Amino acid sequence: MEMCVEKYKKLNSDDIKFLVDLLGKDRVFTGENINDDYSHDELGGVSKYPDAMVEVLNAEEVSKIMSYAYKNNIPVVARGSGTGLVGSSVPIEGGIMINLTKMNNIIELDEENLTLTLEPGVLLMDIAKFVESHDLFYPPDPGEKSATIGGNISTNAGGMRAVKYGVTRDYVRGLEIVLPNGAILELGGKIVKNSSGYSIKDLICGSEGTLGIITKIILKLLPLPKQSISLLVPFPNLDKAISTVPKIIKSKSIPTAIEFMQREVILAAEEFLGKKFPDNSSDAYLLLTFDGNSKEQIEADYEKVAEICLQEGALDVYISDTDERKESVWSARGAFLEAVKATTTDMDECDVVVPRNKVAEFIKYTNELQRQFNIRIRSFGHAGDGNLHVYILKDELSDEEWKKKLSDVFDCMYKKSEELQGAVSGEHGIGYAKKKYIFRQYGDEYMKLMRNIKLAFDPKNILNPDKVCE
Repeated sequence: MEMCVEKYKKLNSDDIKFLVDLLGKDRVFTGENINDDYSHDELGGVSKYPDAMVEVLNAEEVSKIMSYAYKNNIPVVARGSGTGLVGSSVPIEGGIMINLTKMNNIIELDEENLTLTLEPGVLLMDIAKFVESHDLFYPPDPGEKSATIGGNISTNAGGMRAVKYGVTRDYVRGLEIVLPNGAILELGGKIVKNSSGYSIKDLICGSEGTLGIITKIILKLLPLPKQSISLLVPFPNLDKAISTVPKIIKSKSIPTAIEFMQREVILAAEEFLGKKFPDNSSDAYLLLTFDGNSKEQIEADYEKVAEICLQEGALDVYISDTDERKESVWSARGAFLEAVKATTTDMDECDVVVPRNKVAEFIKYTNELQRQFNIRIRSFGHAGDGNLHVYILKDELSDEEWKKKLSDVFDCMYKKSEELQGAVSGEHGIGYAKKKYIFRQYGDEYMKLMRNIKLAFDPKNILNPDKVCE
């Protein structure tokens, strides 16, 4: 399975001198000066320090580092905010970590072409704030607002609004990337259509930093919808909640988001945030949002959907039409990951995606696994696009028991996702932690094709080695 590569060069004092001469000593960190944060990502299951962590300010610096690393066979990993959940940005082979968070300038807002040109270190929350102040809208809405846009593109992040608006890849018009050999490439641009050969730009989206380093981005924007409203719909059980979703989609009143949640996760979020959810008495909920430009249109849409929910056995429909009410519901949803994390000693996640009408079957299966393996499992996710976030919790298990149970539970879950015609990852990527599952799901021919693509970009395999397809 491994790509054939000669042994990587270990950084020595000459290599550090090259980096210091290029960037100055204030932007080169080695040994004990490297903060522990840079050895792992948000989930923390995989950990390794780079030999040197460097902060870059422009594409030329990235290009010079890559060119040097390529000549000297030094592994390199690009890094943003480190909010990933599969070890994508962990420097497994040591080498140089290129920290792009200081490349955080918004370069141009083009209101005629509705594009935003910016650097990869800009945070998702800052993009939203900036474009909304100009009455514009960047639709992708991953849960982690402190992630960088470079990281979002690297994992083709989805988020809650994917039902109506699609995922990150759908909003990337152009990229500037640095190849592993140091060459700088411009891909795409402000154009809307492009049928000029292979779409290299779309290959970069979702490649988890294994093919090139993103140094500039052109995003597509939309006019900002003037109104939005949320519905919180309690159901007696998850089956009833989930089976309502295909009927909602079919009604043509397309919500912006359809999230599902269960009572135990809401209780964890209430405790974590120290504030009450509008309702916590039911076993299962759908949370829906509608947006648009006229109140009448939104009302017509949500009334139709509310009616469908009640026909399908919903216990009630709570309407959140003020900013305060919407905030109380969505802040709880946004805190789910941290809230679940706070209830246990360690956890890992299955970011599986299945066809929409199979969500309930998959969740029912995770409940069986809880009983079978005697381990706590919590889940929530995007009912509207079938992307589930299923968390396996360590609690009081010993390290040995945890490792064994985790592996067994994951095996069962990913087998089930295959059985239901799903995929290993909906939006968090494969990275290091989920490699064995992608091999199993896609088979030799597919993986050979992926490795050959990697080889075309990176013949020496120096850029983010040991990830995704190796």
